[in-house]
Amino acid sequence: MLDLVLGQAVRASRGRRATYAPAPSVLVPEAQAGDPLALARAFRERLGCDEWYVADLDALAGGAPQRALVRALVGLGGRLLLDSGAATPVRAREGVSDGAARVVVGLETLPSFDALGQIARAIRGAQVVFGLDLRDGTPVVLSGAPHHGTPLELVRRAIAAGASAVLALDLARIGTGLGVDLALVDAIRRAHPGVELLAGGGIGSMRDLERLSDAGCDGALVATALHDGRLGGGDVEAARRRGSPRRGGHPSDSR
Repeated sequence: MLDLVLGQAVRASRGRRATYAPAPSVLVPEAQAGDPLALARAFRERLGCDEWYVADLDALAGGAPQRALVRALVGLGGRLLLDSGAATPVRAREGVSDGAARVVVGLETLPSFDALGQIARAIRGAQVVFGLDLRDGTPVVLSGAPHHGTPLELVRRAIAAGASAVLALDLARIGTGLGVDLALVDAIRRAHPGVELLAGGGIGSMRDLERLSDAGCDGALVATALHDGRLGGGDVEAARRRGSPRRGGHPSDSR
C-alpha cells in the first residue's frame, strides 16, 4: 500500500491527510524513506508482493494525477490497484492507459452511481473496484452527491452499476492497528457471496489477517505493520498459503 504526495510515499494515520509525511520503513535504508520506487521494489523483493494499492492523494484532493510516477511503478513489474479520484471515464481510462491493472472508484470522490456505471462501461467491468470509503463506520460521501445510505446499501448500488469488486476502507482506522470492522466484512460477504471483497485500515497482526480470511475477505491492504516490522515476508507467505475458505485464494496479499 503506497500513499503518494508530491512524488513521495507518506505514512498514513487515521485518514488525517494534512499530517501525512515521509517516514522510515524497515523495508528500505533511512536515506530512501519516502521513495515510492524503493518501497515498491522492497514489497516485491523482500515481501514477495507484486500487487500494490496506490493512492494518489494529490489527485484525490483535486490536483493533477501523478501519472509519470504511476507508470514508473508499473514498470517495476507490479500490478497496481490505483486510487486516483477516478470519477469520469476519462480519468479511469488514463489510469488503465498508464498501466494500472484495476482502478478504484471511491465513494469520497464519486459524483453519482450513474458516473460509476459510465466508468464500468468505458473500461472493462473487471477493472473497476468500488471503494467503500468510511470514517468510523460512516460512509464518506462527496459533498453534493445525490446518494446516501448504509454501507450495505451503497455496496449494493455499486455492484448494480457494474463494479466487480469492493474495497472497504475505514480511514479512521489507518495506522492504528485496531483491525478492520469484521462485522461489516462479514455482512458484505453474506450479501454478495460472488463479489471479490478487499478490506483495509488498521491491520496490525497476523491474527488480523486470519480473521479477515475467516470472514471471507479475498485481499487485505497493509502498510504500517509492514513498515514498522510487525508483519514480514514470512507472514505474507503464510497468509497467502492459508487462503480464503470461500475461494482458496490469497486474502492477505499485502497491497
